[in-house]
Amino acid sequence: MQTIDLLVIAAYLVATAWLGLKLSGKQTGLKDYFLGGRDLPWWAVCLSVVATETSALTVIGIPVMSYLGNLSYLQLGLGYILGRVVVAFSMLPRYYDGEMITAYAYLGKRFGTSTQTTAGVTFLITRLMADGIRVLAAAIPLKVILDGLGVDLSYFAITVILSVVTILYTFIGGITAVVWVDVVQMLLYVVGGLIAIAVVVSSIGTGWLGEAAEAGKTQVLVWSGSPLSGDDTFLVSVLGGAVFAMASHGSDQLVVQRLLACRSKAEAQKAIVVSGVVVTVQFGIFLLVGLALWGWYGAAAPAELGLTRDDEVFPLFIVEEMPTGLSGLLLAGILAAAMSTLSSSLSALSSSTVTDVVAKLRRTPLSDAEGLRIGRWATICWGLAFIAPATIFRSDEGSIVVLALGVAGITYGGLLGAFVLGIVNGRARAGDANIAFVLAVAVNAFFFVMEKYVIGEVWVAWQWYPLLGVLVTLAVGGALSLRHRGAQSPETAGSLRS
Repeated sequence: MQTIDLLVIAAYLVATAWLGLKLSGKQTGLKDYFLGGRDLPWWAVCLSVVATETSALTVIGIPVMSYLGNLSYLQLGLGYILGRVVVAFSMLPRYYDGEMITAYAYLGKRFGTSTQTTAGVTFLITRLMADGIRVLAAAIPLKVILDGLGVDLSYFAITVILSVVTILYTFIGGITAVVWVDVVQMLLYVVGGLIAIAVVVSSIGTGWLGEAAEAGKTQVLVWSGSPLSGDDTFLVSVLGGAVFAMASHGSDQLVVQRLLACRSKAEAQKAIVVSGVVVTVQFGIFLLVGLALWGWYGAAAPAELGLTRDDEVFPLFIVEEMPTGLSGLLLAGILAAAMSTLSSSLSALSSSTVTDVVAKLRRTPLSDAEGLRIGRWATICWGLAFIAPATIFRSDEGSIVVLALGVAGITYGGLLGAFVLGIVNGRARAGDANIAFVLAVAVNAFFFVMEKYVIGEVWVAWQWYPLLGVLVTLAVGGALSLRHRGAQSPETAGSLRS
């Protein structure tokens, strides 16, 4: 790692902040700040959605999946595409018809303020935890670099630096700055992955690909394994992945906020469906990176390379093997992935804070100016709050990808279940939805904690968490709704309280 690489990284951080501010434009109200005036092109939103869900987890976490295993993670891409198609034609129309700012505004319209606020607060907590882990994913390679240079900088200091730069352009530019910076950042880290493959090929040829095939590492479809705990089987990946995508892209404000910033419902539908294809191709690129590294290191286990985490394989290659300048570029790509997700989270968290919590707890309506001011302060507060979970989870030795997806999956099922309950069950009231939602979250949290920190054994694959949450929500909410007479119309539902 040379001085020029550090200069490349520093230049990237400065350029990102400048670009975000340059592209932001003037923000005059909530619609401009949180929805970009509903005037963003679908292709930019599409790439922003992909960049948002990618983060540094994909860049450093997915290569190690093929390095240690095979290409079965690609099966998840098929499930993601199916789930997004469902979201595009069953959930997005409801958001656009209501001119909503957050995903949870639909719950407010259908069930009332209590359900909207409950969902909003749950989103805030879960997103903070899941994306705190994503900040950690970006801190891992930086820690490797600095340790190699003899610089003892803590994870705390690294996350502070990342947070401050990201807060800067998100605070000023809102969602417009976030989306356009996401586009640039996605191109950067994808090009970085392709460069890594090119470096391996130019040095040792392509023989590693044939060796990987002989070792069974190019297997994509996995038909055998437990249908409940086997997280790499076809059924779990496709069906579980489809429901996971429905929850993450249909009920998570992180993604829905972008889709609501499109110029029309049709463009939003195009953006979300195409994003499923793009993210699957992206999976393929970084899984191929993993196979290339497997060939480069002669199939050595991460521990044999002197690593303490499996996720450090790709960062190690970048730091020690990449040509001067290119290693800095790839590390900038990892930072790009991390910052795109962090900025997206800040914008989504602040919009949900203003719309789903503050506005619902106030007795008087928020003006545009008040909402904009509160939203910007919320951006700062949430940006600083990301430091805590990044520090808490730093010692985890498992896959950082699975850890983050598992944390997010705890509430995804309850959120999606509440939406589905509101659509299919006309009898359900706010109290039914709230109780069912809380129980669904509790069930998934139980499995996550027991499997991760108590017994250390997988009972239920993380892909099933959303479906499990949906089933619990529909069963409990449906049972509770039987005590009511007659259906509740969407027009009057929002005015009722449990």
